[in-house]
Amino acid sequence: MRHTLPIAPQFYVTAPQPCPYLEGRMERKLFTALQGEGADQLNNSLSQQGFRRSQNVLYRPSCTDCAACLSARIDVSAFRPTKSQKRAAKRNSYLERRATSPWATDDQYELFRRYLDARHADGGMADMDVFEFAAMIEETPIRSRVVEYADPETGNLIAVSLTDVLDDGLSMVYSFYDPQQPQSSLGTYMILDHIDIAREAGLPYIYLGYWVPGSPKMGYKAKFSGLEAYVQGEWQSIKDPDEFAETAQHPLSSPPIAEQVANIQLPDRHPTKG
Repeated sequence: MRHTLPIAPQFYVTAPQPCPYLEGRMERKLFTALQGEGADQLNNSLSQQGFRRSQNVLYRPSCTDCAACLSARIDVSAFRPTKSQKRAAKRNSYLERRATSPWATDDQYELFRRYLDARHADGGMADMDVFEFAAMIEETPIRSRVVEYADPETGNLIAVSLTDVLDDGLSMVYSFYDPQQPQSSLGTYMILDHIDIAREAGLPYIYLGYWVPGSPKMGYKAKFSGLEAYVQGEWQSIKDPDEFAETAQHPLSSPPIAEQVANIQLPDRHPTKG
């Protein structure tokens, strides 16, 4: 009888670089590879601990003097739409939703390019070509879907979300939409629609990525009721967003890397008998 011992994920840290959200600060990420038979299990476990997926990598901010980037999710059972969110849902109710396998198309890339050029021309993804876009969509070792929203009359693609299906919710990995329709609140609508999808599927959470108190780019996430943030090892309900801003940016709010890694809870992996 032979026992093959499981190999625990190895964690690494990126080199510091300018923070895209808070001026004058540097960002650093803790990351690990997402691969092999246990990929789904690892993704579920680490997503519940504030990690996000990018292709076959899971990462979490690990800055030396700041902890402002907080993983955020919506508790579907606690969510109640505002009047403005109800208007956004009604305004976009004509759109046809279709969920497909993670396969990149020319229409998606054309919409993606228009979105970046209009809204994030100076961002880290601004130079992404069609091959890199295809990799972002298709390189997923877990259960992922591309959720498209199209105009049923013209067939035009209006919005897209790359979405992972987790044990406890949906994770909106990356979303983009027609930048020529700012009045439609398409970004808000996609989140609202994912809340409906999760509710219908009996999934309790919508994972939104990172929320940064004080960053105008991330302010829209705080407008959703039922919002929770992963703070100091646990999910906390956000009642007043301003309460998180000062604490999160305190230089002692981020523990050392070794302590962070030691506190990560990994999924159980049983030895394989042969």
